[in-house]
Amino acid sequence: MQGEALFNDGVGIVLFTVLLGFAAGMHSETSSATSVAHLLLQEACGGLLLGVVTGYVAYRAMRTIDDFPVEVLITLALVAGTYALAQKLHTSGPLAVVAAGLLVGDRAPRDAMSERTQGYVSALWTLIDEVLNSVLFLLIGLEVLVLRFETNSLILALAAVPIVLLARLIAVSAPLLGFRWSGNLSARNVPFLTWAGVRGGISVALALSVPESEAKPVILAATYAVVLFTIIVQGSTLGVVARRTLHDQDQPIAARKVPT
Repeated sequence: MQGEALFNDGVGIVLFTVLLGFAAGMHSETSSATSVAHLLLQEACGGLLLGVVTGYVAYRAMRTIDDFPVEVLITLALVAGTYALAQKLHTSGPLAVVAAGLLVGDRAPRDAMSERTQGYVSALWTLIDEVLNSVLFLLIGLEVLVLRFETNSLILALAAVPIVLLARLIAVSAPLLGFRWSGNLSARNVPFLTWAGVRGGISVALALSVPESEAKPVILAATYAVVLFTIIVQGSTLGVVARRTLHDQDQPIAARKVPT
């Protein structure tokens, strides 16, 4: 589930970057739909391929070494090197690092890292994650001080919340309409899956990266409204929604005989 969430973030960053470039160069000949699709394919597929290659190289290196300081440094070098190389090759750095991390995180604990090494690697990256998240939310808090809360911005911000929820509803419902699912992947889970789409720091960070323009304050206000609503309202009521929408399925599922 964590890997799926990371891919969602990576793909979202790629789409945002491509669409932002398309919007900025709307009148350019290179901003056609074909060019955008080609750029998206290059960013996403190129990033994933690069991550798999660099992740495998790091995994093979860790297999030949049984020294936790060196193996920890290999993971640091993997992240920094993969991202830098992705920028040089004009591919997605976030997706490349996600692919490399998932490969190393899946293969290395099996036969390339001792339990001691796993503990140090996990502790290091947990600490880095907490520090970076703290810095991000600190910057987000400081940005609130310079936001201009105008009437039009507030109206659009309030409208953004139901629009995002509707988009989430369409996203989780479309696979159910296109394919036949059974068990937990059923229409009864749609309300919970819709309500579980919580946005956080990455959404605000992307909004902050929009070039300065008259539209940026409106985009920031709408993004802040969505993030605050999802974290405070959806996050605090997610348990209630889960109990009311998923609890009723327990009895029928448990009552069914499981084939052996």
